[in-house]
Amino acid sequence: MRQSKQVLVGRVPVGGGAPVSVQSMLNVPADDIPGSVAQAKALADAGCEILRAAIPNAAAVALIPAIRKAVDVPLVADIHFDYRLALMAADAGADAIRINPGNIGGKDRVAAVAESCTAHRIPIRIGVNSGSVEKELLARFGGPTPKALVESALHHASLLEACGFTDIVLSIKSSNVDTMIRAYELCAARCDYPLHLGVTEAGSERMGVIKNAIGIGSLLQRGIGDTIRVSLTADPVREVLAGQDILRALNLGKPGPQIISCPTCGRTRIDLLRIEKEVEERLRGCKKPITVAVMGCAVNGPGEAREADVGIAGGDGVGLVFQKGEIVRKVPEEALVDALLAQIEQL
Repeated sequence: MRQSKQVLVGRVPVGGGAPVSVQSMLNVPADDIPGSVAQAKALADAGCEILRAAIPNAAAVALIPAIRKAVDVPLVADIHFDYRLALMAADAGADAIRINPGNIGGKDRVAAVAESCTAHRIPIRIGVNSGSVEKELLARFGGPTPKALVESALHHASLLEACGFTDIVLSIKSSNVDTMIRAYELCAARCDYPLHLGVTEAGSERMGVIKNAIGIGSLLQRGIGDTIRVSLTADPVREVLAGQDILRALNLGKPGPQIISCPTCGRTRIDLLRIEKEVEERLRGCKKPITVAVMGCAVNGPGEAREADVGIAGGDGVGLVFQKGEIVRKVPEEALVDALLAQIEQL
């Protein structure tokens, strides 16, 4: 398990053994403040623990107090090139600044941002990806290789370190899963800054979830990573749910049910796909750390899912409710989900 230092993003600790937090980013146009606030509320309701918003110009700084007023979720201001926006965002109440010190100008500008963040007691997240690596590093390493990404990130960190600022979070993303994994492995071995994991430009929800589950999951399984964002070309709420699912699959998430379900076969005589989806939705807010089985075959279901705390198994229009492999009752198909939820209430 990698030991990283800890920083605070608002009320959320990142690193230092704190639980891995799930992030997402607003994708409503920055000048649409009501739309951004509505999306921030939806993300908060979905369980997003850290929000990020692009601040492309001075007018967009108004997003910060509006969102801070609407939701109790720490807000990271995403800044590129203009150091003055970082200063304005810090003054407006941002809980962290996302910036690359190397692209905002000279040492005096870097020092001004570091001084402001020190005064406001907020961290800086340095975000490097394959498209932001400096030309000299691309030439030296032959492209945006894992080593090039890490050198770029640590160079940006050194600019802040020269100003005496070390409340830093690093992200080193790539759209190539293998490059992303190897870059984080190298970085984890060379510094103790908390790491923000993600596969950037991962694509649609279908492929994006797969890429992020492999990249983020493989690193977290080995103790590398302190906060995550599942980047998807989709509703950001889907990013949050996917991030939570990755953590839960690794037993790193907040307490809640683990759902196991069979892939169905020729023995299935109930609408298991509909039933599984309904179970998943109705258990979304459940905090009980239990394993719930949704099985398609009443003959093998209780046996195959013997280790589940509770479950259901279908027959021909009917089904069984079982607990720890023991059948509790037999109910009609249309009553299966209600019976399962009732059994969970008793646990």
